[in-house]
Amino acid sequence: MESQESAVQYSRWNNSQDEVSMNVSATESSCCERICTKLCTGKMGIAMKVISGIILFWVIFIFGYTTGYYIHKCK
Repeated sequence: MESQESAVQYSRWNNSQDEVSMNVSATESSCCERICTKLCTGKMGIAMKVISGIILFWVIFIFGYTTGYYIHKCK
């Protein structure tokens, strides 16, 4: 029933110290985890953060501009 790639072992030989061992295969990482790791680390991660910061700035700027326009519009 257990897969061969992953195993969890719990051994309690000494009352003062518990030991838990986990062996996980690298192939078990999901597609989303691999994409997130690629987009959030290294040079690609820095570029994504800069681009998302610029986009967030413009979204807030446009939202503030349109809100201010309608609030201070002369009647």
